[in-house]
Amino acid sequence: MVSDLGKDSEKSAPARNARSARKASLMLENGPTFQGYSFGHEAPATGEVVFNTSMVGYPESLTDPSYVGQILTVTYPLVGNYGVPPDTRKNGVYDYYESEKIHVSGLIISSYSTGYSHWNAAKSLGEWLREHRVPGIYGIDTRALTKFLRERGAMNGKIVFDDADADKIPFDDPSRRNLVAEASCREVIRYGDGKKHVVLVDCGVKHNIIRCFLTRDVRITRVPWNYDFNVPGCFDGPGGPGYDGLFISNGPGDPALCDAAVQNLRVAMQGNKPIFGICMGNQLMALAAGAKTYKLKYGHRSHNQPVQIYKTTKCFVTSQNHGYAVDTDTLPDDWEPLFVNMNDQTNEGIRHKTKPFFSAQFHPEASSGPTDTEFLFDRFMDAMMKGGHDHD
Repeated sequence: MVSDLGKDSEKSAPARNARSARKASLMLENGPTFQGYSFGHEAPATGEVVFNTSMVGYPESLTDPSYVGQILTVTYPLVGNYGVPPDTRKNGVYDYYESEKIHVSGLIISSYSTGYSHWNAAKSLGEWLREHRVPGIYGIDTRALTKFLRERGAMNGKIVFDDADADKIPFDDPSRRNLVAEASCREVIRYGDGKKHVVLVDCGVKHNIIRCFLTRDVRITRVPWNYDFNVPGCFDGPGGPGYDGLFISNGPGDPALCDAAVQNLRVAMQGNKPIFGICMGNQLMALAAGAKTYKLKYGHRSHNQPVQIYKTTKCFVTSQNHGYAVDTDTLPDDWEPLFVNMNDQTNEGIRHKTKPFFSAQFHPEASSGPTDTEFLFDRFMDAMMKGGHDHD
């Protein structure tokens, strides 16, 4: 289904309606084929098919590096009605995007709005997808697709436009690749000139995480996922030697494939400097501590996941995007859960019992989404202010 709203954003492109748009199909490796129409880049694509139940936030989701290798299904029925914001940035960080590009392999929606209406819109969703050479399909029964994935689990799929593509394009399993290595930066990047120095291990970091640190007067050194931040003197220079805190970012894929990051973390944990991890960072910290991780049936991707502080009655509604989880039963004795998912009792964060190390599986800064748990950044700042000697 195509709807028109406000600005006619597709006049310069071929008519995007069910009568003239090119037909396209989503084929599941162990499931049915869903037929629809193209509104993005017209080339085949492969990936793991997942779903997100958030009502808003497609610009943020599409630029979230945690979606590398995945074909994203948006369950909200109308998509594109508020267009896409401009790609403006300050201090090297995008104002409205979560990274430098679209990371999903493809986008699946039910109804597409060819027109958009929003004060901050710069282009249509379809135009944006074509610029980044990402295919999009509308007219799909996303309710039926999501029910199938919930019952069978996330599975590999491919977007094809011709019958010939169906045979020529093999299914790809992105979980076999080190997706963190694909999403991470390739060189050291620096931001800000704050009083405290944080080394940010980039596993596929969202820009809003960087924004949260910059607003807290932090100087950031962003390093690749496998960078050895334990080498003596590697951060000596302007602003003082070493670093005050270590942050491990979100990112895509299987944490078990990131052994270099785990080994570096394990060395850092022998010290006492504060360590804070989000999403992939939670899983990597658990692995470094000696615990295990596992793949969820269909993951958590939404803005409404209820999370409870361990052994309390305090709960928060959180934004999440992950397909793997920490096995709480494998945590060593000096670690404990920090948060628990109230829907399925899976782990949502861990902390060391005596040292200033803690993590969250969800996104406290949640762009877009709830920000009730952003206090975790303040807790990290407090730990750095105390020099890593106190534990809350």
